[in-house]
Amino acid sequence: MSRQEVQSQLSQATPVIAPSMLKCDFSRLRDEIEALISAGAGLIHWDVMDGNFVPNLSYGAMVIESVREATTIPCEAHLMISDPAKYVDEYLQAGCDVVTFHVEAVEDPLPLLEKIRNADALAGLAFNPSTPVEAIKPYLDSCDLVLVMSVEPGFGGQKFMPSALDKLTELRKILPGGVRLSVDGGIGSGTTGQTANAGADTFVVGSAIFNTNDYSGAIKMLKSEAESS
Repeated sequence: MSRQEVQSQLSQATPVIAPSMLKCDFSRLRDEIEALISAGAGLIHWDVMDGNFVPNLSYGAMVIESVREATTIPCEAHLMISDPAKYVDEYLQAGCDVVTFHVEAVEDPLPLLEKIRNADALAGLAFNPSTPVEAIKPYLDSCDLVLVMSVEPGFGGQKFMPSALDKLTELRKILPGGVRLSVDGGIGSGTTGQTANAGADTFVVGSAIFNTNDYSGAIKMLKSEAESS
């Protein structure tokens, strides 16, 4: 999909529920993706970890590419890695429509943000709980998405950190029009509404979906909570 098509599809799906594939059943990966799409997911969120930038390993571009043809909604690669510029081409070639990397992992995010945009993908910039909003302010005009980490990155199933709410509120006031505001970590019943009220429009969700036997019911509940906030 082109940048314009992805932006349009996400806009139509807002609030966007983005299942974090870190929590899925990898023995049934294609089936999981198809079930999530049928259940109303708006974005497939791939957590890419290198065991260096974060203390965990996950999957790489080959895994995403292997199931991209089965994915009819946008895919986001969330690069929690130490040298995103070295590997970004692999994720673009794998068919990722959104590529998000961490401000803490690069000296200057601008060249990489522009490279992603020039590849006709959406460019996202993430930042950790200990990083202030001021660290990403100079780059907001070059972002299509800003991702606020509401847990320390690396592992699923962590408890939501309320400090993310102030960051979301501040960002919503200063983000350029059309830039998506995403939140990742501890999102489920209760925290979806809180973060939506603070300004988030995209919600990365792991356990609250994958720990249920009813993906459709879980996603419907999360969207309803976001819409009513």
